Order: sequence, then structure tokens, then C-alpha cells
Amino acid sequence: MPRRTRPRRGSLQFYPRKRAKRVMPRFRTWPEVEAIGPIGFYGYKAGMTHALLVDARPKTPTSGQPVFTPITVIETPPLYVYGVRVYSHDPNFGLRTLTEVWAEKLPKHFSRRVAGAKNGHGTDFGKLEDMKDRIVDVRLLVATQPWLIKAIGKKTPDVGEIGIGGKSVDEKLDYAASVLGKEIRVKDIFQQGEQIDVKGVTKGHGFEGPVKRFGVFEFGHKKEKTKRGIGAMGPFFGGKVFWEVPRPGQMGFHTRTDYNKIVVIVGENGEPPITPKGGFLHYGEVKNDYIAVIGSIPGPARRVVGLRKAIRPNKHPFKFSQIRYVSLESKQGV
Repeated sequence: MPRRTRPRRGSLQFYPRKRAKRVMPRFRTWPEVEAIGPIGFYGYKAGMTHALLVDARPKTPTSGQPVFTPITVIETPPLYVYGVRVYSHDPNFGLRTLTEVWAEKLPKHFSRRVAGAKNGHGTDFGKLEDMKDRIVDVRLLVATQPWLIKAIGKKTPDVGEIGIGGKSVDEKLDYAASVLGKEIRVKDIFQQGEQIDVKGVTKGHGFEGPVKRFGVFEFGHKKEKTKRGIGAMGPFFGGKVFWEVPRPGQMGFHTRTDYNKIVVIVGENGEPPITPKGGFLHYGEVKNDYIAVIGSIPGPARRVVGLRKAIRPNKHPFKFSQIRYVSLESKQGV
């Protein structure tokens, strides 16, 4: 008889399955974009609803018809550019931080995040002119403004780094100098129908067993010993348990990236209306700038997420020509 086989329980793609070091996501790589301007943003996940989008792909069975599509809403208040960071190239380690330049005026509540930070302690941007021959990349240091979102009830800003598009270092430096100490908005970065990457920390579930963590088979009621464990941890001889064996441990609160999410709506100050009746569950009402993307994204409501222009976009993405309907019905279960 042929040997009976089945797929293994649980993916080995993400190892080790341990807690994220920080809730604030960080992109280590940025795509090359010729247009001058920031190529990333940060926002807070509000929740999900659904919409009817008219399929604009010519060779699909649903071409020209409205398609039911789940969407996720991310509230994105303006980011404050409090600094500029430049990098040099090290032949052994790649990009290395060369120096930073901070603005004279820092964002509100910034001392809650960076101890001792005060206004008037900014550095001269002109010092970068002497280092121009060593600079290979320029990035913006930005801070979120969560106090603009009443639903979160948070004052401490989240700080992060976003890349700058441009053909040369001179273009990037000129743009960085023009926005230092100012705000940038999401509508100036992402457009409707564009592909973006979303990075965040998933919802945490704590310490879980192998049945929930990996989906292994649960034994029947006649089993004498454990019923929610694995049958064997490996061969009798060998003196160790292989890392591929499903074991109990941390589940959730992992850093994950969703690639090529399609932007459906880029709204300003809560318009067009996107908040369902009664507000998003565990969040509330969206009153600031926001974007809506197709599908789900990592993390629970109110968690900070990073947005980036797609680094490996699909060649044939989903395209839509019209938004027929966006559900604003209550999500409270009534």
C-alpha cells in the first residue's frame, strides 16, 4: 500500500516565534522611487468594514460588476518631521549612521518619548554640506501625533524613520531641508489604487499549546495521557528535540508585513464618511486623515502600523474603476 502522508502542522516560515521587541514597526529596506518625497507613513488601525468595488480588469468573470470587498481603515494624522538622518556606506557592514540633524522646535509631548528633549536644541543643517561626499542615503525622522485621535487616549508620540524618494543625494537633502520642522500628510504620499506594504505587530495570545499554536491533531477521549499534546517529540536516540517539532510557546505579538495592499480611499478629516454607526469596535470615530486598504492588516485596533510604497508590487494587481458602496452599518452587533 502507498504510504499515507499529510502536510506538516504549522508553517516553518516564521521562526523563532517570539514576542516583538517593540510595538513600533521599522522598515529595514525602502524601494527606489524617482519622484522626490517621502515613501512611507505611520498610522493607527481603526477597524474593518466592507465596500462594493467595480472590477476594472477586462478578462475576469466579474469584469464591470460590483465585487464585495473587505477593507481596513487606518487613521493617519499628520506626521511631524523632527529630524533628518544621513547614512554612509561601510564596506563591511553596509549602511552606517553618519549623523543626525534635529529641528529647533520639537513636536508636542516629545519629551515623553525622548527624555530631556527640549525646544531650541536643534542642530545646524549646514553641517551636512561638508559630509556630502560621504552620504549615500537620507531619511526623515518623524513623530506621530496620537493626541489628535480622541479614540486612542494617548499623548506619547511614536517615533520612526521613513525613506525619501529621489534620483540623487542632493535632491533628497534639499527636500529634507524643506520639510524639517514641518508636517507631512498621507494624501501627498499615497494615491487611490496604489500598492503599499503594511507592517505591524500582530495580536498577542500569550503562551499557547501546540493544538492552538500549530493546529496539531487533538487526540480522542480514549487517550490515556495528554490529549492536546503531540504524540512523540522525535526518535528515541539522538539526545535532542528538533526545532521543527511543534512545541508550546508564545503565540501572537509577532512583527509581520503584509505586501501589496491596494489603497481604496484616501480621505481628509474623516471625509468621505467612513465611521460605521456607533464607531469602530474598540476604537471609535475617525476624524483625521485616513486611508482604507483592501483586506486585513496585522494587529488589533488602535495599534500603530507602518506604511510603505510597495517594494515588490504585483504585475497584475486588482483594479477597480468605481466605489459603489461603503458600509456604514453598525459593527456593535445590533
